[in-house]
Amino acid sequence: MMSKGKPIISVKDLKVQRGGAVVLDGVDLEIHAGDFVGLSGPNGSGKSTLLMTIIGELEPMAGSVTVFGGKPGGIASRGRIAWVSQAAAQLPSNLKISVRELVSLGTMSWIDIVLPFRRSQRHKRVEKAIRLVGLEDVAERDVQRLSGGQRQRAVVARGLATEAEVLILDEPLAGVDRASRDDFLKLLDRLCREEGKTLVMVTHDQAAIHQCTQCAICIDGNVRFDENHTFAPAVLQVEALSLGDEFASSERVQAPSGEA
Repeated sequence: MMSKGKPIISVKDLKVQRGGAVVLDGVDLEIHAGDFVGLSGPNGSGKSTLLMTIIGELEPMAGSVTVFGGKPGGIASRGRIAWVSQAAAQLPSNLKISVRELVSLGTMSWIDIVLPFRRSQRHKRVEKAIRLVGLEDVAERDVQRLSGGQRQRAVVARGLATEAEVLILDEPLAGVDRASRDDFLKLLDRLCREEGKTLVMVTHDQAAIHQCTQCAICIDGNVRFDENHTFAPAVLQVEALSLGDEFASSERVQAPSGEA
């Protein structure tokens, strides 16, 4: 088996405390360039805590986290990781903003202001991101008029426009219908395979877990890799049934067909 080389994200014996309670303890994790990692697990199991530690929002009690060879949130990783949150797709109803304007947010730095040619490059990055997610035809449309799936694509495009190498997606499929979900998963697969992006996705969706090249599950304060994609779907199925999830069926366990 060919070695993947040095990981771009390395977590070793990580211990994190929140609100006076230990949430993660003894976590080991390696993510390499081009990986598509699905992170699942019961609510409160530490998924968001792990991601927030990776991006430098939380400090570990013990252990170590390195991102691109440096400290999380440090110079080595600056601009190379984009957080694509569920909340970012749920904009205030009174906010009037087009898809192109949304994608442009957060892509301008001070150097873009003082150097005209940088503004041109920024425009090209925005247009490329919109094209990659397939929203060219609605680029001028108000974001409020988009479907749930289109809105998630727009938020992903915003991350792509920053030219980040790693996209961290926090529950991107929440509130998205099945057809849009399958299209969205195909988009993520294409970004990984054709654009070389590294994806880390938190999800409770079993079809999404099967789409990932690697699957990990947070449980009992630790992270367990599920190489055969069998343990995590079983856990998610039990959880979905307990919550009365409308998609808790064998149909949901199948990976989407016709991948592009």
